[in-house]
Amino acid sequence: MSDVTIFHNPDCGTSRNTLALIRHAGLEPLVVEYLKTPPSKEQVRQLLAEMKMPLRQLLREKGTPYAELGLADPKWADEQLLDFIQQHPLLMNRPVVRTSLGTKLCRPSEAVLELLPVGKLTPFRKEDGELVVDDGVRRA
Repeated sequence: MSDVTIFHNPDCGTSRNTLALIRHAGLEPLVVEYLKTPPSKEQVRQLLAEMKMPLRQLLREKGTPYAELGLADPKWADEQLLDFIQQHPLLMNRPVVRTSLGTKLCRPSEAVLELLPVGKLTPFRKEDGELVVDDGVRRA
């Protein structure tokens, strides 16, 4: 069983870069393609609790049915929003990464560095050519 899990969308550049950074660290994560295998409502609740994040912060607006469904309206309770995520997994922002050091929505992709249970990494180049230099700082 992997110490690292990534809720991944292979069509997302940020998600691909995050996965590549994890592998650059010498770790092979459990990759959950959440559009194919959506997390249960309870799993989403657990991720949110681990991230200490309100559900609305996990919702993705761009490229999703967010506006069409009127999800900006505060009338929607968390339970209803969880139902929408079950029906439209694309509404869940990505990538979410869980390691022994914590759980985090990793936007930008280099946000994953603080979660990696390894020493300082050599520089990494993202798909777009941007260089990521690891400062070696990890969560305690």
